[in-house]
Amino acid sequence: MTTDLPAAVRTAVDAANANDTAAFLACFPADGVVDDWGREFHGHDAIRGWSDSEFIGARVSLRVTGVAVQDADVVVTAQVGGDGFNGPSHFTFHVAGDRVTRMTIRA
Repeated sequence: MTTDLPAAVRTAVDAANANDTAAFLACFPADGVVDDWGREFHGHDAIRGWSDSEFIGARVSLRVTGVAVQDADVVVTAQVGGDGFNGPSHFTFHVAGDRVTRMTIRA
């Protein structure tokens, strides 16, 4: 495993770590999706609502410990910190061009 992130994923992780909601949302197209343990949030407004209460609003921090790339999917293993969930987690980013079309979160 490596910790080198493709540009679109690096931008999303950096935005989350900077607690920059606008930059995080800009990583997704208008129809982007966040899947947080089966709860799906479609589009910028829904993603913002989820993020405001459970991600950036909870002052998330992501310390990347590994990266695996499989075609358009980038699986990031990270140690999550902040005021919400804390512990290891896996984030699968589906990338199309310079955008993340889907971010799926699992343990």
